[in-house]
Amino acid sequence: MQVLIVGSGGREHALAWKLSQSPAVTQVFCAPGNAGIRAMPKCRILPLAPTDVEGLLRFATVQGIGLTVVGPELPLVQGICDQFQQAHLPIFGPTQAAAQIEGSKVWAKQLLQQAGIPTARSESFQSLRPALNYLESHNYPVVIKVSGLASGKGVVIAHTPDQAKAAVEWALHHRPLHGEQAVVIEEFLAGEEVSIIALCDGQICRPLLPSQDHKRIGEGDTGPNTGGMGAYAPAEHLVTPELLHKIQQRIFDPVLSALQSRGIDYRGVLYGGLMITPTGEPQVLEFNCRLGDPETQALLPLLETPLEQLLLACVEGCLEEMEILWQPKSAACVVMASQGYPDSFERGKVISGLEQAAETGALIFHAGTRLASPTVHRSPSPQIVTDGGRVLGITGIGDSLDQALEHAYGAIRRVQFEGAYYRRDIGSRALMGRADEAPTAPSGSVPTP
Repeated sequence: MQVLIVGSGGREHALAWKLSQSPAVTQVFCAPGNAGIRAMPKCRILPLAPTDVEGLLRFATVQGIGLTVVGPELPLVQGICDQFQQAHLPIFGPTQAAAQIEGSKVWAKQLLQQAGIPTARSESFQSLRPALNYLESHNYPVVIKVSGLASGKGVVIAHTPDQAKAAVEWALHHRPLHGEQAVVIEEFLAGEEVSIIALCDGQICRPLLPSQDHKRIGEGDTGPNTGGMGAYAPAEHLVTPELLHKIQQRIFDPVLSALQSRGIDYRGVLYGGLMITPTGEPQVLEFNCRLGDPETQALLPLLETPLEQLLLACVEGCLEEMEILWQPKSAACVVMASQGYPDSFERGKVISGLEQAAETGALIFHAGTRLASPTVHRSPSPQIVTDGGRVLGITGIGDSLDQALEHAYGAIRRVQFEGAYYRRDIGSRALMGRADEAPTAPSGSVPTP
């Protein structure tokens, strides 16, 4: 079977890596891919943008693609799956109507409230004055969210009225990648965030291992939100098997039922960003319609069941027949980012030490990389250079989380590029059991900005 992956980040590299391991998968195409995917034996990259649905449809038809897997959210909320389904081409991902669960936080909040699913109290606004009036009677801190897509950076936790006002003004003037120009003002929930990613086939959903992302740019969870600076799995200290069962019964199954009641056949990934409150109760922060990044880079290395079988079971509506098997290990992914991310940053920085990092046994997933022409850097051969804010995801695997982190950070010390930055406290809360004490990576780490 030939597989087409849509996207170019670390999540897509992890998907290509995992799918290419299967004897049933003969070729993996990735549009547009990155330098790491290009170097994989079974993989080829295509010069097609994720939103070039016409080009992707034409390629999948002519090439006889057996399964298309969509990584990023933008093509999903724009309806790529609807068009593939109309052409009778198998595709893993929700329809445009289903993808509203990520494409519109206003729509998603209404769905959760109508279904009685535990979530923070909130109000939505499309104009500034009513929003500011609402803030006058609100407690602090308060959470301000852009309703449409914002590449994982549309959330601000405001601790003062001035911060809240600035965030609301930004949200209402910010043009989202897709969706309405609206702001959601939400009560702040204390606790620990956890990612529960489930596979759905329209009738049932099956959660994968719980994982924890680290969204803030700075150590100690400080600074602005990013697309994710690191993740680990399984997050056993936060979500026991008993709690995971409770989450499925009280959150995921009711969401799927609520979608069905609206005539939505949800097939693909249903990703719940949850807050586990100090009392141990789960609350929904948001839902996404695709695999997490970097959670995917921590989950897939632990998966034993062939990935293409699970994805096809979702497409064909037979997920109940599948058993999802996992290695009894831990995995941790640490993101290396460009200096200045998540704001402005420079591209084209030469990356060295990738082969040495891979020799440690860690997995090197490329995110924002490309192959530069030899003439650009006066090198006799093409060089891999930075081409994004999040450049690499380095994943370590071990019998325990501390071993996995040791392997990841050990590999990171071998990779260099100008301005490289990474957090040194990924997984620290799980190791220490306390939010206010965090171990750091071994010496040699790049300092925090």
